[in-house]
Amino acid sequence: MKPAAGTRRVVASNRRARHDYELLETFECGIALTGGEVKSLRNGRAALREAYARIERGEVWLVGAHIGIYEHATGFGAHDPVRPRKLLLHRRQIDELAGRVEQRSLTLVPLAIYFLDGLVKVEIALARGRKTYDKRQALATKDAQRQAADEMARALKGHTTRGRSRQR
Repeated sequence: MKPAAGTRRVVASNRRARHDYELLETFECGIALTGGEVKSLRNGRAALREAYARIERGEVWLVGAHIGIYEHATGFGAHDPVRPRKLLLHRRQIDELAGRVEQRSLTLVPLAIYFLDGLVKVEIALARGRKTYDKRQALATKDAQRQAADEMARALKGHTTRGRSRQR
């Protein structure tokens, strides 16, 4: 069965990035891969934990992303799991990113690698690093929102549609 058009199948995500950085803007870009790397991604063998993106000589590179070696690739088909990989963006986007990264001391953080209509895509974000107290404040806000949602769910659950309320 073929998935619906426009579906996104996430292979790897960088959950830590949303905690460590304040995400300002996200971009979807392609990535230049070898055949063995694509097959390895289809098997779900990728990690973005230590990855970041860097702009060098007018090109954007994904550095530190680990894409495991495809087990059936030998010799010529094998690849270095952590080699830098070129990200594919329009020239206008690259120029805009380069200017913003240099002027405001921002960084490019990969958020996810996924398949979109059979093509491998990388979601990167223009981000500003958070200080420790900002991280604590973000966690406190998230906890408060979670507690409020739980209380609302409990209050709604107490009133059933049959007219009976929950007994305590």
